[in-house]
Amino acid sequence: MQAPARWASSSSRRRRRRPSRAAPARRRRAERSPVPESPRSVLEFWFGDAPGRRTRAWWFTKNARHDRTIAERYTELVETALVGGLSGWGDCSDSALARILVLDQFPRNIYRGSARAFAGDALALAEALTLIDGGGLHRLAPVQQVFVLLPLEHAEDLVLQQQSVTLFEALAAEQPAFGHFFDYARRHHDVIRRFGRFPHRNLVLGRRSSRAESAFLARPGSGF
Repeated sequence: MQAPARWASSSSRRRRRRPSRAAPARRRRAERSPVPESPRSVLEFWFGDAPGRRTRAWWFTKNARHDRTIAERYTELVETALVGGLSGWGDCSDSALARILVLDQFPRNIYRGSARAFAGDALALAEALTLIDGGGLHRLAPVQQVFVLLPLEHAEDLVLQQQSVTLFEALAAEQPAFGHFFDYARRHHDVIRRFGRFPHRNLVLGRRSSRAESAFLARPGSGF
């Protein structure tokens, strides 16, 4: 009767052997491995499963928790997009919109308060203009169209600002609930018409503000 006990004891000792150091390392690598993202996953994250029904307050409100969420999930994707690495997503309207979000919106969350927040603006603008010129804008839900137009609104260029105002005005005519987007477009246009740039970006971009810009920045709401 002792032999089985000795066998069990020996087996137990074998089971209690110290685990290999490689196992935790593999687990850590797995935990760090990014979830493969796609245009669909980006759109579902941003708009939810019912795009077009409502807007989300956190889209345009500073929220540290949402900034962290986006940074944890999408920093690597943003950096890939900034070097043109998302061309494989294709050219359909949904894919273009997803790239615009990754280039125009996500950096503003991830790198808020730094120059890198604007690092994707030029690429996002190119995506938006291609989509608009190709007639793909109206294949998207109205609230999705807003995010195609935002790169134009973010541009420090008066011609693009006028185009932004025109397109937001047309959208508001079709969707009266989106009138506030038209109002914001006009406000952005007025700032660029007056200063040629957005004064609230001066500090993080290392630009010296003029007296007129400093006076403007002292007003509430000058930074949108």
